[in-house]
Amino acid sequence: MSKLIAIRHGQSTWNAENRFTGWVDVDLSEKGVQEARRSGKLLKQLDINFDICFTSYLKRAIDTLEIVLKVLEKKYEYTKAWELNERHYGALTGLNKKETEEKIGEEQFKKYRRSWDIPPPILDKDSKYNFEKDPVYKGIKKIPQTESLKNTFDRVIPYFEKYMEKHLRLNKNVLLSAHGNTIRALGKKIFNISDKNINLLEIPTGNPLLINFDNSGKVLDAKYLDEERKSPIITNQ
Repeated sequence: MSKLIAIRHGQSTWNAENRFTGWVDVDLSEKGVQEARRSGKLLKQLDINFDICFTSYLKRAIDTLEIVLKVLEKKYEYTKAWELNERHYGALTGLNKKETEEKIGEEQFKKYRRSWDIPPPILDKDSKYNFEKDPVYKGIKKIPQTESLKNTFDRVIPYFEKYMEKHLRLNKNVLLSAHGNTIRALGKKIFNISDKNINLLEIPTGNPLLINFDNSGKVLDAKYLDEERKSPIITNQ
């Protein structure tokens, strides 16, 4: 049997301000730091040894992972991948969510935020949130300028299948620190969730999701470790 622990980073400063963050590299809030520490304490109670760790290029996920490892008193090396970045919110990046909903209307807001395949408007080329010239992403053929959840799924899942799934099939334990839509994309595949219902899968910040697999890669069970802050895990819907 193998285990995948997927942690959405602790609350970020822009989460606290209710802003669309996407690829913007913001810090954890103080609450987010505390959530990361609690994640580490919950994992420590399970006494799991991890064979490999993954995270994104964004420091809120990296810092969450490093805080967790510090609490675990482990010095695991980890792999960073841009494919595990949060969904790119295009022209919505940096905007306040409540103000945006009031401006464009509830229906359009929901489509941009939670639909399967409708991306927000493309980011302006002159935007300060355009990462095409960011040296961090040098060598990446095409930097997204906006993404739907489907677009995010289309980069996350190939990475998962190539670099992560093989470890699970070898009965190894994998730790992932990433983002709400990264984990939502993984959840769609792992839990066999339909395009229609994927919007129902909520991923709370700083709450480790434990998924147990059998030797064939089939999901045996899944649960959030922080019972007080868990969200429903939907499967085969």
